[in-house]
Order: sequence, then C-alpha cells, then structure tokens
Amino acid sequence: MNFLKKKSIDFYLVGVIIFSAFMNFFLLNQASTNEYYTVAVKSMMKNFHNFFYASFDPAGFITVDKPPVALWFQVLSAKIFGFSNFSVLLPEALAAVIATIIVYQMVKHRAGKLAAFISGLTMSVTPIFIAISRTNNMDSILILTLVIAAWAVFKAVEVKKMRWLILSTVMVGIGFNEKMFEAFMILPAVYLFYWLAMKVNWKKKILHLAAATVVLAGISLSWAIVVDSVPASKRPYIGSSQTNSVLELAFGYNGVSRLTGQQNSGGGQKAPSSIEKQSVSQTKATTQNSITSKTKSSGELSSETQIGGARPSGRLGGGQQGGMFGTGSAGPLRLFSKSLSGQASWLLPFVLFGVIGIVADWFRRRKIDQKHTFAIFWLAWLAPAMVFFSIAGFFHQYYLSIMAPPIAALVGLGFSYLWRDYSDKQNSWRSYLLPIAFGVTLVFEALIFYQNSIGTLWIILLIVAAILCAGFGLIWRSAEHKAKGTIAGAGIFLILLPPLYWALPSTFNQTNSSIPVAGPSSTLSGMGGMGRGGAKMSGWRQSYEGKSGFPGNNAGGAPGQVPTKNSSTNDVSNQLPNGSMSHKMSGMRRGGGMGEQVNTKLLNYLRKHYNGEKFILAVERAQSAYSIMMKTNYAVMAMGGFGGNDPALTVSKLEKMVKDGEINYFLLSSSWGRNQDSSVTDWIKKHCTKVQASEWSNQSSSFSQSGPDGQSTLYVYKK
Repeated sequence: MNFLKKKSIDFYLVGVIIFSAFMNFFLLNQASTNEYYTVAVKSMMKNFHNFFYASFDPAGFITVDKPPVALWFQVLSAKIFGFSNFSVLLPEALAAVIATIIVYQMVKHRAGKLAAFISGLTMSVTPIFIAISRTNNMDSILILTLVIAAWAVFKAVEVKKMRWLILSTVMVGIGFNEKMFEAFMILPAVYLFYWLAMKVNWKKKILHLAAATVVLAGISLSWAIVVDSVPASKRPYIGSSQTNSVLELAFGYNGVSRLTGQQNSGGGQKAPSSIEKQSVSQTKATTQNSITSKTKSSGELSSETQIGGARPSGRLGGGQQGGMFGTGSAGPLRLFSKSLSGQASWLLPFVLFGVIGIVADWFRRRKIDQKHTFAIFWLAWLAPAMVFFSIAGFFHQYYLSIMAPPIAALVGLGFSYLWRDYSDKQNSWRSYLLPIAFGVTLVFEALIFYQNSIGTLWIILLIVAAILCAGFGLIWRSAEHKAKGTIAGAGIFLILLPPLYWALPSTFNQTNSSIPVAGPSSTLSGMGGMGRGGAKMSGWRQSYEGKSGFPGNNAGGAPGQVPTKNSSTNDVSNQLPNGSMSHKMSGMRRGGGMGEQVNTKLLNYLRKHYNGEKFILAVERAQSAYSIMMKTNYAVMAMGGFGGNDPALTVSKLEKMVKDGEINYFLLSSSWGRNQDSSVTDWIKKHCTKVQASEWSNQSSSFSQSGPDGQSTLYVYKK
C-alpha cells in the first residue's frame, strides 16, 4: 500500500481509462467500416501520390470528399498491422480514449479528481461519441485534435507563453485538414478564453490573437493551396467538388452547404441532393430484402450477387421522422427532439443547472477566477455548436459527437460547484440546485425514452428515480455530509445510466458503419424518415456466425497494386482476406468494410478480358466500386465520384483514356445521367457495344445494379 501511495496512482483515472477502453475497443475486431474511406485507405497504401491526395482508387482518378490527414493515421495503422477492418478502426478508437484522458486531466487540474472522474465517465457514455469512435469516419481523430488545441490554450494562459496559443491554432488548422470547417467550432472558445484569462494588456492580446489567426489560416489552407496549384492533369479530381478545387470543396460542400442545406453547383449542373449522395440504395430496399433472404447460412451474400449496386452499408430498417438524414426540423428545440436527443443531449439539463451554479458563484465572489474562465471556455465551445446544429440544413447525427468534450467537462465542473453549494451548511438557495438538477435531468431522460418508444417500465423507473433523488435530496439538505454524499453519488449514477444504455449497442457493434447513429434499436437508422426496408433489430439482439478475428491482408501483392494479366492477383480466390468473418444481425447483414461480396461471374468475365488496362471497369459512383477494390487489387473508376454527380470525367478525357487503352469496360444503369450532364453517358452508349447479359450477369437475380431504376448494362469499347 505504501508503494502505491508513493507512486500516487490516480485510481479515478485508471477507472476512466478502463471504462473508456471497454466502450471503444470491445469487439472492435468484429466491427465494420465505412467502405468509402476504407477503400481509400487501401488505395493510399499504394504510393505517396495516392497517400498525399487521399485518392479513392489505386489509379488516382478521384479523391474522397475530405482532406487526408485523418486518413493518414488509418493508412499508417494499416501499414503496421496489415490492411483490415481492425487496423483501419484502431486510430479512431484510440483517439477516443486519449481524448477522454486529456479531458480528465484538464478538469482534474482545475476542479479536482472527482469532477474529472465524472467528466471522464460522461464522455465515455455519450452515445454518439462511442458510436463514431468505432467507425472510420474520422470524427474521433478530429475530436482528439481539438481537445489537444484546448489543452494548449490552457497551457498558454497558465505559463503566460504565446507559443502555446500558436500550438492551439496549429492544432485547429490540422483539424481543418481532417474535416474542414467542423474544426472551427472550437475557435470562439479559444479566442474568448485567451482574451479573458491571459494576464497581459489588451494590445498584446490583440497582437497574439492576430498572429495566431495568421498561423491558423496558413495551416488550414496549406493542403488546399498546394493541391489546387497542381495542374489537374497531374493529380486526382477533387471528389464532391464541382470545379475540381479543394477550396471550393471546403467552402461549398463542406462549408456553407452544411449550414444552408443547399447543394446547387455551377455550370448548370444539378449537384447531388444530400439524401441521394449518401445512399442511392434506399430505393432498393425491396430487392435488398430478397437478397438477404437468399444469404448463406453464414450470413454472407451469395457470390452471384452483382456488384455495381450502391448497397447500403449498415443497418436497414425503420427511420425517424425529421429532416435531412433524420436530423429533424431546424429550430431552438431541435437538439431535444426525437431525432437528435438520444445522441448527445442527455445531460444538457444538468449542464444548465451547473452553469447556474457557476454564475451564482461568480455573483457571490464578484470576480472571475481561473475556474470561471475554464467554464467559459467549454461554454463557448458548446453554445456555438448547439446553435449550429439547431439551424443547419445538412449534417449527419454523428456530427454531434463534437459536443462530447464540452458537455463532459461542464458536467464534471458543474457538479463541483453544485456539490459545494449542496454540502454547504448555510443552506442558501443554491443548495437546492443539485437535487433539482438530478430530478430534471432524469425526467428529460425519461422523455427521450418516451420519444423513442422504449419500454414503459424504463420510463416509470426513471420518473420514480427522479422523484426519489430530488425528493430525498431536498429533504436531506440539512443532513450529515455522508448522507448528502450518498444522494450525490446515487444521482450521478442514475443520470449516467440512460446514456450508457443508449451507448452500449454501439460497443456491441449494433450501429451503422457509414452513418453511425447511437441507440438500442434500428429505429435510429441514420437516414431519418426514409425507411430502407429490411429487418428491424429488437433491443441489442445480435448473433455472430462464422469466424471472428482480424481479417488478414489481401493475397497476391501489396494493397492497391494494379495487377498484370497473368499475376496471381487476378484469381478471385486469392483476393479474399484470410479469416474474414461475417455477421448476422437480426436476419440481415450489417455490411461495411471487408464483408462485402464480389460478383464472381462479372469479375471473372472482366478478368478474362483484362489486358493490363489502368482500370478494369468504370462505374457510375463510388459505391459501385467497393466490392471489387476491397477484395482485389484492381482499380475501378468511379466516373461520377461518391454519388455519381461529380463532373470528374469529360468526353474529351474519356476519348483519350479509351484510345490510350486505360479503360475498356463500363457498367451503367438506365438512370445515370438524368441529374447531370449526360454527354459522357451518351458517348459510351454511342461508341461502345453492349455485352450480352448472359456472359456476365446472373439472370435469375432481381438485384438492380447501379441506379435507382432499371438493371445495369455492361458496355465494352472496341477499337
């Protein structure tokens, strides 16, 4: 025991680390990924050119819709541990744990171990934070980057050194190169905190902040400027842009469009609607169900299932009512609506009461101390984020994960103030705040259960808990300190229990890997009111079949290597990862990552006629290329980018490519070209020959290949 005391082991921190690691890492080897980014990771492993530009395909035709920095960590992990779902997910899960530890340390330094412990637990049970950290959607790495930025600005004030402020803005700039303008949500907090807390005159503050802003702009725009300065012919097309520009991508699709919800593009072209872009496959729910019913006993789709379809990656099932992507209607109560409340809003009532306690303390002291400015920082992070998500027209539910650090910090910090007032023997009006905070928070959590039709028993228990916790807390305001401690401990446990219930399904891999949404059932499908068919999970039910473990490397060469005609990589059997596992969830596949199936009939046909072309096949959109590029080392050209609407390919460019022997085969659906310039489609249909479906397609399959309408057609260009 003396040894432990000498080492000053922080058992609160140890507990937070163990709990956070469990929530983020348990069964991670069996989790699935967002194939869009997983395919890109594999392509980026091929060479530095693909690595730098975040190329979607190994041949470097088009990039993904985000900057590359977060993907670089995933590529590095895949290089070290081998390309697999686990290696791609590892950086995200690890980032979540590290971010939780840093938040703990920051709160501990200013409010003590108990407050830090509560903050660490809060962050570890924030449902959407856990859901996103178990996918490769990059948000966890962004959150870690911003938490480090927060730590740096606190350090700047503590040691009175400007260089730490510069480091803070450098980290925000790096965050911009992970998910663009989402990283800037922390900036109001950084600037306001430095202005209030830094003990220098106002002129120096302005100078310091101006210099930091210059550094921020330089770091943020560095990759964009470098890429845009490279001739278009020497780099991939910038995915999800309409002008082949990173700056346009940043300020358009990943910028203003997120706020306005408008995605109109220039040049008279109709940009993809957000719903269409995220999942073309929703209109295929019926055919997906028929495929599911024909799955093998292992839960895998039949090998005859044709590639080319924009198959859903993740759960299907009933959706929620609400706006785009199930985020509800814009308004001041949006974060408390059925669509969003279960993701990150659970403890917002407690945060409110904590803020009241902090403000009351400020009025009592008549001055702002270090602890107050610490609280102001987290409020200045949380408040703008809440405003944005209340009015924004285009975002996913998992974007709310960026609210996890400020909510966690404010819960712990707020508790420290409320507990001090509650345990104070003066029995002022402030001593009422803690028990009322517990009661109101529990009632709000019961409302979330009611909104999502969770069992009546849960709702009754939460209401009873609210009454008992608030009632006894108020009655025992004059009791001994030990009794008050029991009330406080029970209250914290009770308010953390419902979000934990909401987060655990993600820990057990019951979440959509492409559009993660937390919750105990598939009613939280991530696509809002658009039910996509398929079975609906009940509670946390899940059955695992087949092997579990880490999928191995692709056989037959380095990931992303473009094979030659006679190389072993042309053998489909050599392309499948060793030890791949399949999951069966309530009678349906979750999909995602390396569980996707390759249509052997089509691939064998293409392999038979492959003569070393740069691309073995051209398809309309990225989703149609997943299965071939995930399971083989062939390059597939996504002519229209992610959603099929990017003007990445022109007729003149296509003519040159076919004449140079870079591409011969094209897989088109009858719907492609309706919402964009159809000149490329028209050229293919005019200059290429249809391949008889019997040669490459399973005629008995009812699966519609690529577009929302009609079967796909394979075309071949013959000189």
